[in-house]
Amino acid sequence: MHEIESGDPAADHEIEMFPKRSDVNVPQHRYPHCLVWCPLPIISWIFPPIGHVGIADSKGIIYDFAGPYYIGEDSMAFGWPTKYHQVDLNLVGDADMWDHGVWEANAEYKRRVHNLCCDNCHSHVAHAFNAMRYKGKSNWNMYSVGWFIFMHGRYTGFGGFLRTWLPFLILLTVVLLIAFLV
Repeated sequence: MHEIESGDPAADHEIEMFPKRSDVNVPQHRYPHCLVWCPLPIISWIFPPIGHVGIADSKGIIYDFAGPYYIGEDSMAFGWPTKYHQVDLNLVGDADMWDHGVWEANAEYKRRVHNLCCDNCHSHVAHAFNAMRYKGKSNWNMYSVGWFIFMHGRYTGFGGFLRTWLPFLILLTVVLLIAFLV
């Protein structure tokens, strides 16, 4: 933000380089310029950091690479997000550059076969980040995207926290009970 001082305290005000970041609206499932994450059944129950990611445009509409030749729009393949990270548009340029990166990744991944291990939802988001040169980088990959959302994502609320960790904790409790009772 840049402050302009006119000498008149009543006239002094702040001017932002970009408009105020759009507000995330969890109940309406709107996550403007966000990376979003939700748990994968069974896989996340065993290892909670692994999950399904998507990316939202500047209006908050989520897109996710949900299967071969398919980009989900406004409905994630494995349920609504439980974690998100809203990106600082100053690290991209502006909302148009963000949207261009999202749309470019969507266009590319509509032509790809989904592979759980090496060309998946994380790769789709990495492609978008590379196209928009997020943080000035063009070497994002599925691992760096996964690590990024794991380290910087915030839960959508207590319900998001429970959806992420409760299955793992139940499974861990069962395993420990069996191990110590047998």
